Amino acid sequence: MSRNIKTDMLDYLPHYYGDSRIVRNLTAREAKEFIQLQDRIQDVLQQFFVDTAVWGLSYWETVCGIPVDESKPKEQRRSVIKSKLRGAGTVTLAVIKNVVDSFENGEIQLQENFAKYEVVITFIGKRGVPPNLNDVRTALREIVPAHLSIRFEYTYLRWEELDSAKLNWDELEALNMTWDQLEVWKPEAKKL
Repeated sequence: MSRNIKTDMLDYLPHYYGDSRIVRNLTAREAKEFIQLQDRIQDVLQQFFVDTAVWGLSYWETVCGIPVDESKPKEQRRSVIKSKLRGAGTVTLAVIKNVVDSFENGEIQLQENFAKYEVVITFIGKRGVPPNLNDVRTALREIVPAHLSIRFEYTYLRWEELDSAKLNWDELEALNMTWDQLEVWKPEAKKL
């Protein structure tokens, strides 16, 4: 709900001030200052939340003990901060899933392999290797007990999926994809 601060200020004054050019000029300038103050307050308030922080991300990283790297995209920095905040306490599969879900491309399937003392993480949200896999690995190494290994698996285009798309060679070439693009592509089945 937006307010007209200048009008509100004039409404609080006695009505005979409304005709004064000096008072209107003074309230216009004060209203401008109040609007700027309100914008600054909102900007500071946004820094208190990881999802809306911009210049405050470096403070979040410092509090969480994460090295500040301004060259990383903001979303990746937010993901690392969220994973650090979520990774406190006893480590269970739910905690691991919660930490990895905080990252970009973080939708996963988890599997415990007790015989090999490992946790298998399969990325299913998007295909291929996530862009911030090193951050995921670092966050998990901080919370997963040292005697457990972590194995990552990735999903790619399977031949059965390509066959079910029922594309002939010309249609496949018309997609104009590189091999890297093709292996993470999700085809839709052809409608007959």
